[in-house]
Amino acid sequence: MDLVIVESPAKAKTINKYLGSNYKVLASFGHVRDLPPKDGSVRPDEDFAMSWSVDSPSSKRLSDIAKAVKDADTLILATDPDREGEAISWHVLEVLKQKKVLKDKPVQRVVFNAITKKAVLDALSHPREVDAPLVDAYLARRALDYLVGFTLSPVLWRKLPGARSAGRVQSVALRLVCDREAEIERFIREDYWQIAATLATPRQESFEARLTTVDGKKLQKLDIKSQEQADDIKAMLEGASFKAVSVEAKPTRRNPAPPFTTSTLQQAASSRLGFGASRTMQVAQRLYEGIDIGGETAGLITYMRTDGVQMAPEALDQARKAIGVEFGERYLPEKPRFYSVKAKNAQEAHEAIRPTDFSRTPDQVRRYLDADQARLYEMIWKRAIASQMQPAEIERTTVEIVAENGGRNAGLRAVGSVIRFEGFLAAYAIDKDENAEDEESRRLPEIHEGEAQTREKIDATKHTTEPPPRYSEASLIKKMEELGIGRPSTYAATLKTLEDRDYVTIEKRRLMPQAKGRLVTAFLENFFERYVEYDFTADLEEKLDRISDGQLSWKEVLRDFWQDFSGHVDEIKELRVTNVLDALNEELAPLAFPAKEDGTDPRACPRCGTGQLSLKLGRHGAFVGCSNYPECGFTRQFGEAGNGENGENGLDGDKVLGKDPHTEEEITLRSGRFGPYVQRGEGKEAKRAGLPKGWSPGSIDIEKALALLALPRDVGQHPESGKMISAGIGRYGPFLLHDGAYANLESVEDVFSIGLNRAVTVIAEKKAKGGRGRSTPAALKELGDHPDEGGKITVRDGRYGPYVNHGKVNATLPKGKEPMDVTLEEALELIAAKAAKGGKKKPAAKKKAPAKKATTTKKATAAKKKTAAKKEE
Repeated sequence: MDLVIVESPAKAKTINKYLGSNYKVLASFGHVRDLPPKDGSVRPDEDFAMSWSVDSPSSKRLSDIAKAVKDADTLILATDPDREGEAISWHVLEVLKQKKVLKDKPVQRVVFNAITKKAVLDALSHPREVDAPLVDAYLARRALDYLVGFTLSPVLWRKLPGARSAGRVQSVALRLVCDREAEIERFIREDYWQIAATLATPRQESFEARLTTVDGKKLQKLDIKSQEQADDIKAMLEGASFKAVSVEAKPTRRNPAPPFTTSTLQQAASSRLGFGASRTMQVAQRLYEGIDIGGETAGLITYMRTDGVQMAPEALDQARKAIGVEFGERYLPEKPRFYSVKAKNAQEAHEAIRPTDFSRTPDQVRRYLDADQARLYEMIWKRAIASQMQPAEIERTTVEIVAENGGRNAGLRAVGSVIRFEGFLAAYAIDKDENAEDEESRRLPEIHEGEAQTREKIDATKHTTEPPPRYSEASLIKKMEELGIGRPSTYAATLKTLEDRDYVTIEKRRLMPQAKGRLVTAFLENFFERYVEYDFTADLEEKLDRISDGQLSWKEVLRDFWQDFSGHVDEIKELRVTNVLDALNEELAPLAFPAKEDGTDPRACPRCGTGQLSLKLGRHGAFVGCSNYPECGFTRQFGEAGNGENGENGLDGDKVLGKDPHTEEEITLRSGRFGPYVQRGEGKEAKRAGLPKGWSPGSIDIEKALALLALPRDVGQHPESGKMISAGIGRYGPFLLHDGAYANLESVEDVFSIGLNRAVTVIAEKKAKGGRGRSTPAALKELGDHPDEGGKITVRDGRYGPYVNHGKVNATLPKGKEPMDVTLEEALELIAAKAAKGGKKKPAAKKKAPAKKATTTKKATAAKKKTAAKKEE
């Protein structure tokens, strides 16, 4: 019997069906070892020695693999065909060597780009050894990411409290988003006018022509700058005669785009399907690993992490046959089309993403797929089939028209196009978001050179220049690829990290940098400029690629990087926080101190008038404060005044809302380092209440402020206990309190409106569910039993959102993942990842003897002394 190791249980299940009883297929569940997140995991002083750790779930799987190896004739490593896949095979092999279970048994490495029976059997007949240069490239990348993250992040924490982390690729991606935001803020809008004429041919067919010249002068986009200028030209045209002086019909050919790569798939899925990068990769992974198609399990697409744009010869033959069947011979070119990679950073040579079998049309497989899978498969199939079709034949017609009125004249142009033969457009029309040319969709009527045109109307429309748009996930991935930053396998994870760290938010599918992200970027640009430069990062990526090609030594690359980087970090450690603040005050002035409409000094304190506003660093991050502190306690959240499009939600100083009708004390709306709040009175005795989540400062009036300051609110006495029920807003949201027990309310509004009867019902319902404890939500969906440990795996909807459950492990679903769409394989991966992070409760420790307790106490005391000494240092 031969033992085959793959990455996922879904893949193992599919491949097992192909290979039969002479093979045993086990899954590693992804990576089996990782660098522990602590100092010393990578040791530059020991020639970059690396310590690897194995978590509990992986340890059990490795034990199962080691046990199976003892009974196997051959070990076959069949993990994914990329750098990470090669690394997993290497890790498994290293662990088995340490366990000394391999002995003299042969070890083979096989790779297949598609999970079909033919692809798997072909791969088994062409084994090789583990690719050492590819593993070296993985080790170099992993060490670099660790050294940057674990060296730079502590500097951030000390010099910039509230910052979460920095990373080699993550920080550069964040800089792109922040640079675009700064570009938008610097943009000065300009008004301009465009003039178009609706004309009619002698056959009474209307068309539109746009103004291009006036009195012999060629017009640029912004040349008509005023209403008066536009009205003058419009009046001249309204009295003019029009004649077509040139009609040119020019045939053009439009060629199809290559099949999808990882980045182009993510871009197209975003623009066409509205999928985020992570969602795209999750759905593609399922299509790759295998779907049950009428009793036959097969992967529907090839491997989805690739920069390659070519298809295998057999796939080209399949595609050409499918074109003949589905579209006809006219759509089939004489020879197959071949494409070359344009991206700077083409990864290891792989095929493009394509269907494993072109005869499986989207219509045929749709009934076996869920909605997301069907839509993504259809897009992949159509793009791949279109890449091998005839070009589209388009006739583009340009008509030049002269308008004359007395001694004045103007030129106008009408443009239209007609598709004479749709070619590949019959299968897949490229979107503008996918970097295609924008073809005119208007079709012109028949126009003859020299004939007069009749004026129907003249339109002069006002326009305003727009700043460049914020990045979407798709356009950011495209930009990173153009610059040579990151790799296909990193794009989705990088974007998710930026969102998880609260460095960016996604609004209307656009990436918005948060104040925290702007602060981190400004710090890095001022003090670690080289390491967030686009060219430097791209150059490093190129070196990593050269390692994978066997052209560079991975440790040599690390030595060169570490020598400069560690020295620079040591210099920055000596910086005083005041130096950091001085630099950030200047760099972030437009965000921290936005210009005032009245033209007064934006850094003048609005409360005391004599102090100067400056960035301050607190325990929870940056805020704006007055230089006259503690005499003046004015503070404002950093970036608050820029929250709205025009700053309408920001607070610039205290806002007086009115007076308390009972105490005559002034009620004010203020902003502190923890956010906006309302306050009654002044000094230590003043009462304060923070604004609940979802309440904007602009919505607060005197009534709302008084209601907040009156919390907690007495609802009434419980009819049975006679004790008071109160309603309030706490750390975990709105609540009811009765006799020391809490019950959650659904909304903040309930705190102010709930009556006694409803309150009694809510408390009773909470008590029925188990008093203070939380009841386990009912299962939304049962996915099946855990293949290794047994026990049901279910999907549930909890207080903080949907999650998957197995035993005592609860793993939250990724953002955007629909609970009913979760598969067993996805759930297993989430549960394994959560368990690895400590999601499973440890069994209670047995009681120790008194003597051993004393020893433990001594150890604890020694540890405390050691920690205290480190803090003093």
